[in-house]
Amino acid sequence: MALKLSDLSVLAYANNFTLWHYKTVDSSVTTAGYFNNAVDMMQVGDLMIVNLDTDGTPSTKFYIVTAISGGAVTVVVYV
Repeated sequence: MALKLSDLSVLAYANNFTLWHYKTVDSSVTTAGYFNNAVDMMQVGDLMIVNLDTDGTPSTKFYIVTAISGGAVTVVVYV
């Protein structure tokens, strides 16, 4: 599936850093281009708390925005 902007929320913003929350029925958000519709809102280093697979086997993971280039947003699991 694709990003639903209505399910993406800012939890905190300070010093050019944003902490996001996102909930989705999808089981992965690391698919290429998943967050591209939010490219104008995100920055490298932003952190996301994501509730995944909310209609199946829910889980929560943290992701970090690692790159923004040419309209593409790249995220990876934060460990």
